Amino acid sequence: MKELLKKLVTTYGPSGNEDKIRTVIADEIRDYVDEITVDVMGNLIAHKKGNGPRIMLAAHMDQIGLMVTYIDENGFLRFSSVGGVSVVNTIHSKVIFKNGLVGVVSYENEISDIKKVNLNKMYIDIGASNREEAESMVAIGDMAVYYTPFAEAGNNFTCGAMDNRSGCAVLIETIKHLKNCANDAYFVFTVQEEVGLRGARTSAFAIEPDIAIAVDVTGTGDTPKSMPMAVKLGSGPAIKVKDGSVIVHPKVKTLMVDTAKGMNLPYQMEILEYGGTDSGAISLSREGVPSGVLSIPCRYVHSASEMVSKSDMENGIKLLTAILEKQIEL
Repeated sequence: MKELLKKLVTTYGPSGNEDKIRTVIADEIRDYVDEITVDVMGNLIAHKKGNGPRIMLAAHMDQIGLMVTYIDENGFLRFSSVGGVSVVNTIHSKVIFKNGLVGVVSYENEISDIKKVNLNKMYIDIGASNREEAESMVAIGDMAVYYTPFAEAGNNFTCGAMDNRSGCAVLIETIKHLKNCANDAYFVFTVQEEVGLRGARTSAFAIEPDIAIAVDVTGTGDTPKSMPMAVKLGSGPAIKVKDGSVIVHPKVKTLMVDTAKGMNLPYQMEILEYGGTDSGAISLSREGVPSGVLSIPCRYVHSASEMVSKSDMENGIKLLTAILEKQIEL
């Protein structure tokens, strides 16, 4: 688990540029599924054939990023956000481009009150001395992502891109652990979730699943003076009830809860007051799809130092594996 997660979170793959991470994931699962395809949007779809209902499991492989919009005469890069990039989480962070170029994000020196900083007042410093030198290294439209080392912190892992490479790792390990898949399973590693659940929408339309479960991260309420939330790191994977994109279908929620109880697996119930996951798009595909979410609790979401629990991921793998190995009744 550790080495797989490290490989995933340190692979470049912002929304719309998922080719590198897609290749890594495909290489990991190729020997464990019956078929792998890549659709027009770039979603990686792995099919493990079975006789039961058609179930779609989705984990988005894209990460948030910064897109270069302008290069000034001194070689500093102005940028816009790709996904939910915040000022606080980005100031003085290191970022890396697809070609390996590393830069540092900062803000205009004339600003004395940090509360007045917004993305329009920020820039990326790549060490260039002028526009011409910068243009030899990057181009308008190039994207950068947070650049931080992977590390262990107690029983937890921390790095950028845990959202949602931790979910991808859970899905990959579930594929590898499956002994007898009793359902017709489609494992979809989706694109462009961070900019509007786009890959999930198109892949669900094509697959026409009978039921769907997205795997993604969720926030926690266990840090000092955090917003109250009944999710803690290390207390088990979370079974979503609601977020900003979906109210989970009762049948899917019951399936997940009953399976966890039957295995004596720790789990938590999650209500997220903001955000959304691929399940929001999948649930509205065609005439509608009963959809749910298995969430990996994550501290410091959308920062360069997101943190997840090893045990939460391991128990998430056990839960998904058990669901897929029994005949799902709709």
